Formats: sequence, structure tokens, C-alpha cells
Amino acid sequence: MPTPRLSVVVTRRLPEAVETRMKELFDVELRDPDTRMSRDELAEAMRRADVLVPTLTDTIDAGLIAQAGEKLKLIANYGSGVDHIDVATARQRGILVSNTPGVVTEDTADMVLALILGVTRRIPEGLAMMQSGQWEGWSPMANLGGRLAGRRLGILGMGRIGTAVARRARVFGCQVHYHNRRRLRPEAEAEVEATYWESLDQMIARMDILSINCPHTPSTFHLLNARRLKLMKPSAVIVNTSRGEVIDENALTRALRAGEIAGAGLDVYERGTEINPRLRELANVVLLPHMGSATLEGRIEMGEKVIINIKTFADGHRPPDQVVPGML
Repeated sequence: MPTPRLSVVVTRRLPEAVETRMKELFDVELRDPDTRMSRDELAEAMRRADVLVPTLTDTIDAGLIAQAGEKLKLIANYGSGVDHIDVATARQRGILVSNTPGVVTEDTADMVLALILGVTRRIPEGLAMMQSGQWEGWSPMANLGGRLAGRRLGILGMGRIGTAVARRARVFGCQVHYHNRRRLRPEAEAEVEATYWESLDQMIARMDILSINCPHTPSTFHLLNARRLKLMKPSAVIVNTSRGEVIDENALTRALRAGEIAGAGLDVYERGTEINPRLRELANVVLLPHMGSATLEGRIEMGEKVIINIKTFADGHRPPDQVVPGML
């Protein structure tokens, strides 16, 4: 008799190619329409599935894991970040957790540079002017931004994405600086001509641009707080494509409104979709709806990694992208 196929529940719509391949391999329940599952729906899915495929919008906490059925043995996250999953509790229950690391590196790094250019060259303001019909022609002093070449870029978190940002920034002529939990190997530093700062405070005070590329952990929550924001130069800008919780959003809003920081480009927010309304009003802020990894190629690659993790698990092996608490 053929081996029964794993029952897989997917919490959001995925690219057609990914969903089709999942249907070929597993007994899969797809999500239609593309809306977030409620907590009760997640709990029910975890009671009936062998494998749950959640996304970052699904909070899988200890309370939900406690309601999981005996069948659930793998949470195959569609995404690299797993701060929305209680990995330690899952492990205690004998439930493995996997993710999709490395897929979004280049796409997110592209978006970091797009936000830096958007803020420093005032691109959204120019677009708004054209769309409203207010442009009256070229003027020597109109819409002046600043050039990137020669600026100091400070990267907070020099992992895969931070390093990819550094490579791009060097092409634009930026001086690359970074702060990290661990200093890079000399050859890695040399590749992007990066200067290491052991002190985050000292680095922040000297940068023209600060790019946030670190994960959200208890130690990085509000790492950019009011005190540190006051260390920044009034001409500096902040870009965040990582996790909104790393910045105290209220403190950032106050600093921007007071002219203590020149601008910000944000793709993530401290309270998810609840964005400070005062932040929306500022002309020196570029706000995007979490588009950092939003390319079709990237979404398909993420799905392929999920499938590989599930298929490897189904074959009786450890998923190649298994996450354990010690990695967090």
C-alpha cells in the first residue's frame, strides 16, 4: 500500500507554482481567500494537520501550541524570521520548526537602497508634485536632495542582508561602517571595505545614513530608543527593512517632527499595520507596506524551500532549515 501523504495546512495564498507543487506532493489545504486566519482557525488547523505552513502574520505562541493535536510534527514557516513562533515551546512538544533563510537577501538589500535614494533624493515628493500637477518647470533650487557618494552608511546587523547592502552601497560611493554582535572576518570586512564599531553609540553619532538589518529579539527591542536617536546628526536618515520593534517608533516620530533627524525610510513598523498617524503626515518620511522581499522570484524560492523542508521531513530526515532555540 502507498504511504499516506502528509496533511499540510497553508495559512495564506502562495504563488500558483508553489501551491500546484504542494498539491502534487502532499494532502494540502490551501487558503482562499487570501486573508489572515483567526486565532480559532489557527488552533483548528494545528489540531488536524501534520504540518502547518504559517507566515509572519500568524502568531504561533505557547497557548496555540498547547492546543495542537498529536499529529502536528512540523511548523514549516514561509519566511526567514521566526519571532512570531514560540520555538522553545514547540520543541518541548516535539514539534519541529523550519524557515526559509537566505532567500530574501538580495531583494531586501535592493529595497534598502531604494529607500535610501527615496529619502535622500526626495523621490516621493517629486512623484506627488507630478501627480498633483503642481510642477511648473525646472529651477536651480527646487527639490534639492543630497548625493550618496561620500556619505557614511552605518549598518546595524551585518548578516546576509547587511553585507548585501554594503556591497551595493560601495558601488554608490558610500563609506561603509557596521556594528554587529560579532566582528566579521578580516576578508569579509575587506570585501566591502567596512569599518567595524564595537560601540553602537559611537557609530550612530557619526553616520549620515543608518540601515537597520538586525532581527527582532529581546536584546534588540527598542535598540534605537530616544536616547540613541538623540545621538544622531540632524542631517542623518534612518532606513529600516528588518523589524519595526527595533526602533521606538514614537521616539522616532518626535525626532523627525522636531528636525532632530533629517528623514526616514520605513518598510516595517513597531505595531504591524498600526502606524503612528503623525508619521504619515511627514514629508521627510517614505513609508512602504512591507515590500522588502516582495518579488515573485523571491516568493517562489521561499515556497520551494518550504517544500524541501516538508519533503525531507516526510522522508524521515531532519529538515535542512530546522530552527532550534539556540539559533535565536
